[in-house]
Amino acid sequence: MLTKKGKYGLKAMAHLARFAPGRPVPVLEIATTQNIPKKFLDAILCELRNCGYVVSKMGKGGGYTLARPADQITVGDIVRALDGPLAPLPCASKTRYRPCDDCGNVERCAVRLVMRDAQRALSGVLDNCTLARACELAETIPLCYHI
Repeated sequence: MLTKKGKYGLKAMAHLARFAPGRPVPVLEIATTQNIPKKFLDAILCELRNCGYVVSKMGKGGGYTLARPADQITVGDIVRALDGPLAPLPCASKTRYRPCDDCGNVERCAVRLVMRDAQRALSGVLDNCTLARACELAETIPLCYHI
């Protein structure tokens, strides 16, 4: 399950992707526009900076910008950076595999095999969707107005 941190991180990154490369966007602007608590967003952007996905500029005219073009950052990259492995269970993880304490046979465990398939499917979607593509999808969906 995607945590709030992961969701807010994706929203912030999509917001940054809509600006010209190298143009810093103030944290308060991102927080206000995307309805994210500023203090929480500060921590998220710090993590993304430490992972090399955003660059920060301090002072007047400062803010955050993407460290690479949006078509070179995948949704999977961002989710893993903020929420860790995509696998629903450690025994199904590709990068952080750990057998369950109560498992008698990892090769024949029905739960593990299903969760491994779920991890592969989720990775297939998120690792093949760039930030640029996610933004394109958002632009093509018609807005619905509730009166």
